[in-house]
Amino acid sequence: MNEQKSAKELPACPVETTLTLIGDKWKVLILRDLLPGTKRFGELKKSVGNVSQKVLTAQLRAMEESGLLTRTVYPEVPPRVEYTLTELGRSLQPILDAMQNWGEGYKASLN
Repeated sequence: MNEQKSAKELPACPVETTLTLIGDKWKVLILRDLLPGTKRFGELKKSVGNVSQKVLTAQLRAMEESGLLTRTVYPEVPPRVEYTLTELGRSLQPILDAMQNWGEGYKASLN
């Protein structure tokens, strides 16, 4: 099910490529919440915030297709599904750290 885009299909600009992969509010929050480790769908829904089940499912599928996370389904009743960042997904940690630092600095500048 690996449907990653080829380099030819991605934008020429590296910044635009990054935004194509994580330029959505929900994707960034999903990354933030999966950095500490594996989570189940329900845990992600609670931690990400006010996201609908439909949107969260769509975002997780897109991130799986991009190779940022893996989805593991356990053959149980009811089925258990877990999401884990891949090495590619984990490599985005410095970007999220920089966003956090910038956000903290911005908030501090408002006081």
